[in-house]
Order: sequence, then structure tokens, then C-alpha cells
Amino acid sequence: MRQRFSADRTLFVVTLTLVVFGLLMVFSSSAPLSTEQFGSSSAIFWRQLAWAILGFCAMLVLMRIDYRILSHPAIVFPGIFVALALLVGVLFSASIQQTNRWFRVAGMSFQPSEYAKLILVIFIAYWLARRAGRLDHFLRDILPALGLIIVVVVLILQEPDLGTPIAIILVAGAMFFIAGLPWRYLAYLFLAGLPVLYLLIFRVPYRRQRILAFLDPYADPLGSGFQVIQSMISVATGGVTGQGLMNGKQKLFFLPAPHTDFIFAVTAEELGLIGALLLLSLFVIYFWRGWRTSLMAPDDFGCFLAAGLTLMIFCQSLINISVVLAILPPKGIPLPFVSYGGSSLFFCLVATGILLSISQRAQWGEKLRSIEGGP
Repeated sequence: MRQRFSADRTLFVVTLTLVVFGLLMVFSSSAPLSTEQFGSSSAIFWRQLAWAILGFCAMLVLMRIDYRILSHPAIVFPGIFVALALLVGVLFSASIQQTNRWFRVAGMSFQPSEYAKLILVIFIAYWLARRAGRLDHFLRDILPALGLIIVVVVLILQEPDLGTPIAIILVAGAMFFIAGLPWRYLAYLFLAGLPVLYLLIFRVPYRRQRILAFLDPYADPLGSGFQVIQSMISVATGGVTGQGLMNGKQKLFFLPAPHTDFIFAVTAEELGLIGALLLLSLFVIYFWRGWRTSLMAPDDFGCFLAAGLTLMIFCQSLINISVVLAILPPKGIPLPFVSYGGSSLFFCLVATGILLSISQRAQWGEKLRSIEGGP
């Protein structure tokens, strides 16, 4: 009788814990703003809960589907085409806070860049799997994929959004490195990107101002430095045990975006060092299980895909937490599973569903190796 192996239970439980934790913090951090905008302290929370339920349904479906179907060209290339079409279309959508990042439909919003990140990871995994061990020819093996990455990055920059392109480039670079890309190519690409990064930051007034405020927030404490200062105050006042859930003060219209970009600051204030370390530990465990899934994947596509999805979520969490702790300048990247944002939460759960599917097949590979006495 054929034995059936289950998906990674630890990864599943950690994901569930992160989502529940996030829902609690979204309710706590958004209550004042929700009351002011919608007349109900729980209106924002119910929207996030709806996305969480939808995302969990998608995760449960995907974890039961063989992930290798995603490596079929009939899935990869139409997915990329849809992503490019959405990224172009959103540039002509209604502006929200002087940006064009969301489609609004029936009171709900959808952010195409979240989908684009996911499908781009799938494409890179597909590309690398077809060229495993042959990444030594720049024009043949690297340039076509690099060209697509640049197109996606440029479109997202037009929204404008700099944080997401940086995350995409970091993850893509890591995936190519894992696949065996020679160091010299990574060095050339890094050096070529430095002037572009300089122009994007120091030639754009509001981004340059963010960098200056990050370096010296007290030079303009009520202006460009306000966000950084309020975040540090929120983290500092939490102490070891925190002020208690719902008892934070900085979310009362002092801390900007307390339920989105700076939800980790509210967590540190209300749950203290203990709560902040607990949340960070959950992301570390998520990374460990995702990376283990990559190492145990039965094929190259599963290996690269699991690595890319794990790095996508973990790198984004590190960037968000670093911004809150004033280690990096503000970038507007949500905390995966925790920050308010339906698109982010949904596609993080979709990514986890794919990871769980890989982990289920990876256990078959591990069992077969142990039976055959292989490494």
C-alpha cells in the first residue's frame, strides 16, 4: 500500500499563527482610524479577515495540487503576460495618495505588484530549472530573464514604488546565486545598478528627503523626520512586557500608517520586547522550514521555487522590521501576514500554499533517499 506523506505541519502552524497574530494587531492598531473613517472600530479588521479567509482557502487548495504544474509554459508565460498587463493598467487607475498602485473594485482594492512578485519568482524558478548548471553565458542564460525583471521593476517604479523593486532585485539575485551564477556577473550587475539607484534616490526630492530624515530625523522633527521619530518612540515605550493589547498611544494619530507599514512598532509598544521577539521568531522559523523545503525538493524547479518564495517573504519581513527600528530609511513595504493589506496577505498565503505543496513532495524524496541509502 502506498504511504501518503503530509505537508510541513510546522510551516502550516507558523503561518496560521502569523495570520492570527496579524489579525489581532490589525484590529488593535486600526481601531482609532477605522472609527474615524468608517464609524466602526472593527471595519478595517473585517476587511482583513475576509482576505485572510480567501487566502487560506487558496492556500489549502494549492497545497494539494502538484506544484510542478506551475513549471508548464502554458502557466508561466500567460501569468507573466497578465502581470505586465496589470502593471501597465494600474498606471491609468485612480490615484490614491498620489500613487497608482491599486485597482478599486466594489470597495475592495487589489495591488498588482504583489501578484507580479509571485509570478516573477515562479518564472525565475522555471528559467533556472531549465538551465541548471549552465549559467555561464550572459546573452543566452541571463539576459532574457534579466530583461523581464527590469521591465517589471521599471513598471512598478512608475507607480511610484521603490521598496518593492528593491525586494524583487534582492530575491532574484539570490535565486540566480543559488543556481550557480558566477560571482563576476553579480558584481557587474551590482556596479551597473549603483548609478541607477543613486538617480532614483538622490534625484527624486521626496526620496532624498527621506534619506536625510533617516540620517538626522531631529533636524525636522515635525516634518520629514516625524515618521522615524514616532516609530522609535513607539518601540521604546513598549519596554519588556509592553503597554498591553489595545493600550498603545502612538497609534492615536501620532504614528503614521500604524496598521500597515508600522504595525511592528505598535506590536513592540503594546506587547513589548517579548511580543516583538516572538513575532521575529515566527519569521525565523518560517524561513527555516521554507529553506529546508528548498533543500529537500525533489527537482530543480521545486528547489529554486521554494527558495525564492521563502526569501521573498523573509526579506520583506526583515526590510519592514528594519525600517521600524530605524535601521533602514522608510520604504513602504508591509510586514508579511501581519500588516493590513488584502493583496499582500492573499499572495503570501498563496506562496505558502505552494511551499506546502513542495514540502509534501519533498518528503517523498527524503524517504526514497533513506530507503536507497543515498545522501
